[in-house]
Amino acid sequence: MKYFFGLKKTISFLFVLLLFSCASRKDSVYYQNIDGLASPEHSSSYEIKIQPDDLLTIIVSADDPETAIPFNLSTISVPSAINGASMGARGQETMQSYLVDAGGTIDFPVLGKLKVGGLSRAEVMQLLETKIAKYIKNPIINLRLMNFKVSVQGEVTLPGTYPVSSDRITLIEAISMAKDLTIYGKRDNILIIRELNGVKSYNRVDITKADFINSPFYYLAQNDVVYVEPNKVRINGAAVGANTGVIISITSLIITLITLIVTAKN
Repeated sequence: MKYFFGLKKTISFLFVLLLFSCASRKDSVYYQNIDGLASPEHSSSYEIKIQPDDLLTIIVSADDPETAIPFNLSTISVPSAINGASMGARGQETMQSYLVDAGGTIDFPVLGKLKVGGLSRAEVMQLLETKIAKYIKNPIINLRLMNFKVSVQGEVTLPGTYPVSSDRITLIEAISMAKDLTIYGKRDNILIIRELNGVKSYNRVDITKADFINSPFYYLAQNDVVYVEPNKVRINGAAVGANTGVIISITSLIITLITLIVTAKN
């Protein structure tokens, strides 16, 4: 009987060891051919494009502050609260934002409807500066995208949706915010779901090869979804976990039959 249980444990251990010994260096190491890769030429010039549903804060300034007032949305006062008691109207003042509509336009004070969809941040600022210069001298435009976010899902340590405070973010930065891929993440087939002008695209990136630095998906756009698939080790492990009882029962039956045959021959 002792021999029986020992044999059972040995077979089970060898089975699991075989299952999880498939991972190799080429499946898990990033930037494997980076030494022979030329530096990307587009990295410093990359800019996101304004899209429908983007929320923009635009502030117009001038040498004479009074002349810029008509070109700015009024601020709203958010009441402060201490221990649940409102402080009244004297709270934190917040600039109102412009929501880009489905047609890619915003309704700007004095200027009216402006088409900003498909333009970069710099192009929108230039457009505003040109139009406002007809009314005031030396206008200064400050524009920020307020709802830039990306989502990271799948085999990462901390999946979730992450706000982006700057005007651009790389795929690697997004993965880093999610605390990197788990050991079970498929590094050579990361899916990036992107919507541009109402059309969704599905793109695959291999981060084990440094060539992806030159890819159009090295930089992420607002609302991109990054999905890291599980590798074979994770999938096979899940199958083993779900069928452990069945595997042990079949293994036990086989060992029992072998033991009976050996005993009968002796």
